[in-house]
Amino acid sequence: MRTRLARTTTRLANGTKVTKTKLVEAGPLEWEVQAEAVRRLRALPGYGDEAGPEVTFTLAGDFNSARRSPQQATIAKATGIAAGEPDLRIYAANGRLLLIELKGPKTPVSADQKKRHPLLASLGHPVHLVRGKTIEQGASDVVALVTEWLAANNNETRRAA
Repeated sequence: MRTRLARTTTRLANGTKVTKTKLVEAGPLEWEVQAEAVRRLRALPGYGDEAGPEVTFTLAGDFNSARRSPQQATIAKATGIAAGEPDLRIYAANGRLLLIELKGPKTPVSADQKKRHPLLASLGHPVHLVRGKTIEQGASDVVALVTEWLAANNNETRRAA
C-alpha cells in the first residue's frame, strides 16, 4: 500500500500555529490503474492487435498528463494531441467507440477534461468516468464496463444484420 505525507495545520486558542505531519494511505496512481486495466482487457476473448475474424475489439490508451517542455507542448498541439482527451479508447465493429477516463479516488476532473468531455458527448461519444480506489477495483470496473458494452454492441450488430 502506498502512503503519502499529510500535513494539518491548526491554531491554538492563543493564536499559535501548530502543524502536524503524518503518513496516510494514498490511492493508486492513475497510470497504475490504467496499466492493469489494459493488461486485463488484452487478455479478454475477442481482443486483437491485428485484423482477423476472431477480433471483436481493440484498444488504444493516452497518457496526456505527462509534463512537456514548451517545445514539446507546441509539437504535441500541432500534431493533434488534445488536452482533456480520455485515457482509454475501445474500438469495436461498426464504428463503435467507448471512451473511458480513469481517476484516482480523489483526483479531480481537470478544466481541459471539463471542456473536452462534453464536446465528445455532443458528438455521440460519451466519456465514462471510472474512479479506482485500488488498482484491482479500478481495473475490474473498467473490464466490467467494457464487457457490458461489448455484449450490448454485439446484440445491436446482430439486430442490424
